[in-house]
Amino acid sequence: MREIIEKFKDGSQTAIIHKDKKYSYAELYLKIKETLNFIKSEIKSGEVVAILSDYSFESVALFFALYENKNIIAPIISNAQEEINLKLKESFCDKAIEICGRGFNVKELNPSGTHQILSNLKKSGRAGLTLFSSGSTGKPKAMIHDLDALIDLYKNKKQKRMNMLVFLMFDHIGGINTMLNILSTGATMIIPQNRNADDVCKLINEYKIAVLPASPTFLNLILIGKSYEKYDLSSLRMITYGTETMPEGLLNRLKSVFTKVKFLQTFGTSETGIAATSSKSSDSTFMKIDDENLEYKIVDGELWLKSKTRILGYLNAEMDSFTDDGWFKTGDLAQQSEDGFIKIIGRSKEIINVGGQKVLPCEVESVLLEMKEIQDCLVYAEKNAITNQSVCCDVVLKPGVDANGIKILVRKFCKDKLDNFKIPVKVNVVQKTEFTQRFKKIRTKS
Repeated sequence: MREIIEKFKDGSQTAIIHKDKKYSYAELYLKIKETLNFIKSEIKSGEVVAILSDYSFESVALFFALYENKNIIAPIISNAQEEINLKLKESFCDKAIEICGRGFNVKELNPSGTHQILSNLKKSGRAGLTLFSSGSTGKPKAMIHDLDALIDLYKNKKQKRMNMLVFLMFDHIGGINTMLNILSTGATMIIPQNRNADDVCKLINEYKIAVLPASPTFLNLILIGKSYEKYDLSSLRMITYGTETMPEGLLNRLKSVFTKVKFLQTFGTSETGIAATSSKSSDSTFMKIDDENLEYKIVDGELWLKSKTRILGYLNAEMDSFTDDGWFKTGDLAQQSEDGFIKIIGRSKEIINVGGQKVLPCEVESVLLEMKEIQDCLVYAEKNAITNQSVCCDVVLKPGVDANGIKILVRKFCKDKLDNFKIPVKVNVVQKTEFTQRFKKIRTKS
């Protein structure tokens, strides 16, 4: 990282744009050094430090300064104090830092203990990164990366002069990857104040953003709200998508609107890092993982990864998703074509079991999105006394479409496109589908 930071020193190119203010690479360099001087007076090397902030000029400088100080960094973003407190506890944080204007507020936490992984990192003099699982069920897993090993991936990157949006949050492996990729290549990072379709498209228009990383759910919101008609998005050269399965029906809709934009499927996990990928084509959901730091194989339909940048371990969970010889079982179901491309078809935990027959929600959603009456949809399971589970869906109708008879239309449309057991038995008309603040679909119904 020090090599990367030193490149910032005399840079007049804009590094960060946030809240309509531009900061050059030289200004970022000075802010990192100023922050490091402050950090050294408040925080010891090796301590676990939480950053309680999403992206900003100050939080980015803080991240680099903590790395220089060889701390273990835990970015935490939440509006719920209970969740923040839980993550501070599970990660054995010594200090928590909040951004106060252009300065920082450091809070002493006095954890009740530590973990051997943290002790080993501290002894080695290497920096660490703590990330958390989504925590949709139970407490989130706290996992530790060797941050020095991650940073090494960004050395000697080819320099680029383009504006890129950082969409995924500061506490997400994909967000960290985007930030490091942008700043290590000398590009410009645009930080959104709000992650909604109109505001993001307004930024694309205003700052001529060339690359937009997002989730399929968010990209569909751009289509639903017709944000692409409200703003000039002609600067876009590439849209990257990941974090959840892309329905082919949605990709087809996106390509019909963004005809000149290249679509690239990305892939990664918090446990193994972000893989280098290439899509078979912009209108294909098949991709190739071509990464010298990562191996993959498909075992019983599940994608397994072995990465040189895998986590050192969990602080509060067993390594039961890893095999004894280091393979990580991702939980992603995949198919492989004869030419070596793979396709992610869903998550194992989302499979719907209809009398022993398996249904993948994304397959059904892709068909539903071919219907001219439907804007958005969400397929999920409901308990069934006879078949164990049944296929259900929520649908958002296009303006002017009558909700009466939509179930009949769905069954008729799906009849020759899906096996009978895959066709939704319940069709609910809703105003919007459910998704998390990170724009991933919520399939679990209470």
